[in-house]
Amino acid sequence: MDDMAHSYDHPGELAAAHPIRLLAVRDTPLSVDEVFGAVGDAAAGGTALFVGTVRNHDGGAEVGALGYSAHPTAEAELRRVAEKVVADFPVRALAAVHRVGDLVIGDLAVVVAVSCPHRAEAFAACRRLIDDLKSEVPIWKHQTFADGTEEWVGA
Repeated sequence: MDDMAHSYDHPGELAAAHPIRLLAVRDTPLSVDEVFGAVGDAAAGGTALFVGTVRNHDGGAEVGALGYSAHPTAEAELRRVAEKVVADFPVRALAAVHRVGDLVIGDLAVVVAVSCPHRAEAFAACRRLIDDLKSEVPIWKHQTFADGTEEWVGA
């Protein structure tokens, strides 16, 4: 998202004006370093980061293939979720990126991070961010299992 590209030369000043640093739904591999770097802030004493990866099983069944699809409004809904987190917690900086397309076991599916003045706030804000992202942003997971069965999750 072009409007999220900022210089990080003065992170304390940037966070005060723009705590939402990076939001994206993309079909390219995700980077923990990119998300972690986006939430760096001199006034933050705590940073919490969550990484969701594609696992080889679900509900006791072996996963053979997995893909994510997003509604065209997914990035706007992601912004809405992020703005609620920023409004409810003393967030210095926030970033969230979700992958779409075909993924393989071990790929990063989602990376979110929040920095706050203190660790308890950072943990709580990060948990809210990932929980609300999973429940409110229209991104759906399609799993194909080793036995040939399949399911849509979140659809």
